[in-house]
Amino acid sequence: MPSFIQNERLKKTAACVAVGVAVFLCLLKTFGAFYTGSLAVLSSLIDSLSDVVASVITFAAIRFSTKPATCEHRYGYGRAESISALVQAAFIAGSGLFVMYDAVMRLIEPQPLAHSASGIIVMGISLAVTMGLIFFQRRVARLTNSRAIAADSAHYVVDVLTNGAIIVSLLAVRLFDCAWFDTFTAFLISAYLVYQAYGLGKDALEDLTDRELKPEIRTRALDALLNVKGVKGVHDLRSRDLGGVYYFEAHLEMDGHLTLFQAHEICTKAEQKIEKLFPNAQVIIHQDPHGIKEIRLDDTINGKCRL
Repeated sequence: MPSFIQNERLKKTAACVAVGVAVFLCLLKTFGAFYTGSLAVLSSLIDSLSDVVASVITFAAIRFSTKPATCEHRYGYGRAESISALVQAAFIAGSGLFVMYDAVMRLIEPQPLAHSASGIIVMGISLAVTMGLIFFQRRVARLTNSRAIAADSAHYVVDVLTNGAIIVSLLAVRLFDCAWFDTFTAFLISAYLVYQAYGLGKDALEDLTDRELKPEIRTRALDALLNVKGVKGVHDLRSRDLGGVYYFEAHLEMDGHLTLFQAHEICTKAEQKIEKLFPNAQVIIHQDPHGIKEIRLDDTINGKCRL
């Protein structure tokens, strides 16, 4: 598992590579769109233009999110990654709606395509470059748990699908002279872009509103706490993700006759178990005497919290 410093270096490298690839694809597709007159290629160009902006935003967000905590921001700046993902979702939706409008207008007033072979070559190169970038980004996102890199990678997953569809579209135009297929493909691509934007925006908003970590992560954390010698119970476990760093809060139930020093030792062991499972995790533990009667968060949230 990479260290925190290695994680940050990986994220910055991935963001820089994404910006470079996005600029290259924009230049390539600009030539393809204007040379062929294909709306499908133009839709891919617009998506790439949004990717340039989004990748720059991702790079800025990662730079900002890796700043150390300050007196005013004691949790750090991890939320910048979720904000970045939300802005990217807006760019994707905007580009999708723009192409959708252009597709409708071209159905009303059809336009002929030229040099479809050049368009196929352009999109083939774009497809190969994009697949290489996705492979790299997914590896970085998996190692660093970065929401921003994962969101940026989602852009390029869409690009792979759209590039493939555009190649098929251009082949159909070239072989069967059906120009409408180019417009139809562009409309489908734009609709999928809007759908992707919805998913990205929803995830980013849930992170910004402190959604709990996945149930399997919470279960592993709970099991680790319960397996610490001296812990008789756990309640009010809370968790959240701040830019790839997991935060856990929990109440540990222990023998009420323990000394403060003994209780502190048990809590330290519990924290170490969580940190071993999730490197760089932040753990806050409250000590409770076992059997005490009190109002618990688990009992007040909808009356049905299980973990």
